[in-house]
Amino acid sequence: MLLRRSEKADADASGSGHDRSRYDRGRRSSARRNSPLEAAFSITLVVLLAASWLLAGHLVTRVSPMLVAAGRAGGSFVVLTLIALLYRRSRMDMRVAASRVRSVALLGFLGFFAYYAGTMIGTGFIGASRVGLITSLLPSITFAIGVIEFGEPSTRSKIVGTLLAVSGAVGYVLAEGEAPAGGSSPGGATMLWGGMLGFGGTFAYALYGYIYQKRLSDLSSLGVLPAITGAGTVMLMLAVILFVPLDGIAVTDLVGIAALGTVLTAPVFLLLHELILRKGPLFTAALSLAVPFSVRIGEWMLGWASAPNPLVLFLLLVCAIGVGLTIRGGHRVAERPSA
Repeated sequence: MLLRRSEKADADASGSGHDRSRYDRGRRSSARRNSPLEAAFSITLVVLLAASWLLAGHLVTRVSPMLVAAGRAGGSFVVLTLIALLYRRSRMDMRVAASRVRSVALLGFLGFFAYYAGTMIGTGFIGASRVGLITSLLPSITFAIGVIEFGEPSTRSKIVGTLLAVSGAVGYVLAEGEAPAGGSSPGGATMLWGGMLGFGGTFAYALYGYIYQKRLSDLSSLGVLPAITGAGTVMLMLAVILFVPLDGIAVTDLVGIAALGTVLTAPVFLLLHELILRKGPLFTAALSLAVPFSVRIGEWMLGWASAPNPLVLFLLLVCAIGVGLTIRGGHRVAERPSA
């Protein structure tokens, strides 16, 4: 049902310039209704995002973060490709997307190689909850890029929200004293490198959003994602082959990596695009605000970290409020949420 609805919406919106009308329909739809199915999609999305960060945080303490990134992208590629092949419109769009080699290669680099490599390596340095919070800054980073490079309109609410979100995230990264699951407490240099890698990956993903809209918005999401994920997987696998020793990897870790890509990440892509169609981009982006809280509580419940202290919870809340202000300040800033 989810895929038929997405496919029908994409078919109705074929041709350049129609993605904006799909977003507008989603916003009008969100104002009219809030069905139990949409609530279930929203809760499932938050749970899957939090679970993916927790599993990734566990895996990067056992195997190379680059291997985790490659497996995550590769698993998503396989699932999304198999699903896309089921629909005639998606198969047509897959062929068109594959012919746009430069755009697909650039988007594969930004949205999958740079994003997954940066966030997974960063997670290995400073833990899933810190990097998860950094990635929740995506709407604020997207706003900053839009104002500086693409002439997006600016409002006081967006500026205050961006500054507040960044301040909360930096404060959390510095104040949270827990080590990554299974690792030692990070020092100052480790914290800096991990934060920079997480921020760099999130910056690349924000830039990905603008380029995706500009170059591939005339094609259905389900038809485009296999090409982009495939390009990113090739880049990540080449890096793994060249730089990562592959001996001594446990079978359980390989199963975990496969599950991260196929069971957690691929469904997130589908749910994200379905919720954009049903509820609009602002609502969907706002769901990401619940993820850092969920990850931190999950680490505590799994025994990987102690209970968050009041300062940590306060800084998480500050960051969430800041991102919320950025999102609320205008829909043009957050047209595409992260995964």
